Amino acid sequence: MEVALQFWRHKLLPRVGASATSCRWLSSCVHPRRAPHTPVPPPTPLPLVSRLFQPSNLREGQESTELTCRSQRLMLQTGFLHPSNPGCFYYLPATVRSMEKLVRLIDQEMQAIGGQKLDMPALCAADLWRRSGRWDLMGKEMFRLRDRHGIDYCLGPTHEEAVTELLASQANLSYRQLPLLLYQVTRKFRDEQKPKFGLLRGREFYMKDMYSFDVSEEAAHHTYQSVCQAYGRLFDRLGLRWVQVRADTGNIGGTLSHEFQLPADVGEDRLLTCGSCSFSANVELVEPGRTDCPQCQSGTLVESKGIEVGHTFYLGTKYSQVFQATFNTAQNKPALAEMGCFGLGVTRILAAAIEVLSSDDGIRWPGLLAPYQVCVLPPKKGSKTMELVGLAEELALGLASLPGLRGEVVLDDRTQMTIGKRLKDASQLGYPYVVVVGQGAAVEQQQPKFEVICQQSGETLFLSRDALTDLLSQVETV
Repeated sequence: MEVALQFWRHKLLPRVGASATSCRWLSSCVHPRRAPHTPVPPPTPLPLVSRLFQPSNLREGQESTELTCRSQRLMLQTGFLHPSNPGCFYYLPATVRSMEKLVRLIDQEMQAIGGQKLDMPALCAADLWRRSGRWDLMGKEMFRLRDRHGIDYCLGPTHEEAVTELLASQANLSYRQLPLLLYQVTRKFRDEQKPKFGLLRGREFYMKDMYSFDVSEEAAHHTYQSVCQAYGRLFDRLGLRWVQVRADTGNIGGTLSHEFQLPADVGEDRLLTCGSCSFSANVELVEPGRTDCPQCQSGTLVESKGIEVGHTFYLGTKYSQVFQATFNTAQNKPALAEMGCFGLGVTRILAAAIEVLSSDDGIRWPGLLAPYQVCVLPPKKGSKTMELVGLAEELALGLASLPGLRGEVVLDDRTQMTIGKRLKDASQLGYPYVVVVGQGAAVEQQQPKFEVICQQSGETLFLSRDALTDLLSQVETV
């Protein structure tokens, strides 16, 4: 076995710090001989930091008056975003990895309550919006365009009209098929007058929007509570402190609305909460200057700021009446569907999480959303411990083979740089676990140990290989 390992490490693996012509990836396994005609899955790649496309956009210490919040500055400096047009960004590979993980979490929670995923056109006909009365109501925030035939369209900031028209086209919808919860995760567009705060207020962004159809008002309220509870579970899984507040229905409409807010000083929403009861609301719902709680009459309202990351609405028949979205009752008679709509700002959650969890010196992710869970640092080229480079490669491959860490381990092969410089980079990028292969891991040591920096907790541990494997085997991924 040892002979096979040595052959694999020295003959098939590129050495860390090898030239740019070396193989781009380290393969994580050797597949045994298979029966003829059996498809061979590709090996799981082990990413090398030197090959990751994550360019730094700002030099250390560079100041800009346009960087108005922590998350914007950190995501630009560390190469998670690159600016494009005002309010628009290139989402670079590490950000896409995090966003895909967040979408998988959202899918889990939405499908757990019966949600079905679909995809609706971003290009929406003006006729639908005129029928609902929102073509003019939306004002300048809606991107509008006209095609070569003179027909008006908009880039959808939301899809109430589209999804209700879709349901109305189903002539034989039965009450047995309700509740129906349809959702999508797509790009949205909003012509913000002053886009700012990076992904917190942009002109193009990703959102999860769900639309529910129920047989009665009572059933619709039950669905409403079910979605609100799913939102709470999502934020709990992300380890984020959140508050649900009463909110205005705005141009969406309906008779009931709540916002899900992450408390933060940079937040643009002003929130009022009562310490004596469960009352909490956006300040726009409370009489100006009021300090006593309207719910319990005895508590004092305390103001704070928050970042809105989710919004829920009970719509009733506002849209189903316009588009005649009906279902057949048990008596085989048509009835209007009772509706709700529920939004989550996908890219805003990413930025808001960085905003509330990070320091000014580096990003801290919710554990489940980190682009990579583990970064392994080999010794510096030319150092006294450079013979441990092969051990670092082998360790990284072994960790990457753990069921929960496949695709989650990256090897920092920039061995021309000191361990200290690479540690600083790792801290800025927010890897939850950084493993340093140094002198303590040498085989001549009585008890070889690896230095493990747990960036979420700030702990530094010195663990044997078995203890390290046990620790990382417990890491939750999605």
